[in-house]
Amino acid sequence: MSLTTQELVKKVRQIEIKTRGLVNHIFSGEYHSVFKGRGMEFSEVREYTIGDDVRMIDWNVSARMNKTFVKTFEEERELTLLLIVDVSSSNNFGGKTKTKMEVATELCATLAFSAIKNSDKVGLILFSDKVEKYLPPKKGKQHVFRILRELVNNIEPKNKLTNISNALQYANRVTKKRAICFIVSDFIDSDFSDSLRILSKRNDVIAIKLSDLLEREIPKIGLVGVRDSENNSIRYVDLNSIRTESKYYQLKYQSDEEQKKIITRAKVDTISIKVEETFWKPLTRFFKNRERKLNW
Repeated sequence: MSLTTQELVKKVRQIEIKTRGLVNHIFSGEYHSVFKGRGMEFSEVREYTIGDDVRMIDWNVSARMNKTFVKTFEEERELTLLLIVDVSSSNNFGGKTKTKMEVATELCATLAFSAIKNSDKVGLILFSDKVEKYLPPKKGKQHVFRILRELVNNIEPKNKLTNISNALQYANRVTKKRAICFIVSDFIDSDFSDSLRILSKRNDVIAIKLSDLLEREIPKIGLVGVRDSENNSIRYVDLNSIRTESKYYQLKYQSDEEQKKIITRAKVDTISIKVEETFWKPLTRFFKNRERKLNW
């Protein structure tokens, strides 16, 4: 059930207040220094002076003006941030504190407000097994509020399954110029290696993997009915069973290793975030590590 307009506005304001401190203090200047622009943009031509690079001579202008002119360039700093967020049913899972979706929303707010503080554009793709919503990149605080409203109010997606590949293919189609793409998901999916590799060739892609304690550690509570949030099937399992525990950790290890291989092969950075812990710590480490690499 969707929130009322008043509840929605209140929730969005709460998230803004909560993340404002992170943007103003923790990430101040780091976002700008870590993510580079698309390169050097042509600015103008001016008359050649001794010491100028002869490779920059504009021969067409020089011929027309009967003097030697050179092209000048300046760094293009404007960036596009694209948030690709998994809203399938598995992301509504959570323990005692927050769901993965609630953490994803706060995290996206932090990134989006950092972007607009840097005068960059921000866009949003919400996906399940299909693209649920697309907001083209724009500048400004009001646009970020629109993004937050979509994230907060996306309680029940139209589809419960997950298809990361579809979302990445869509992102590749709508990004006309190089963008910073944050994929926020628990990555409970397979067969998205090709689409991730293609997207990362043209863009700076970062995978943010969300996980909950209850997914990583089996609670010893005996026989329980477990519902698959994506297909509603129910199975009864004995969580006290050593065999069940061993099988679960084996399957989880295999799944985690497969995800790691897919992401590594695509040369994509990963930020692992545990829902029960504060998300800004691993996010800060990512920014600092990136900054360190750039300064080597």
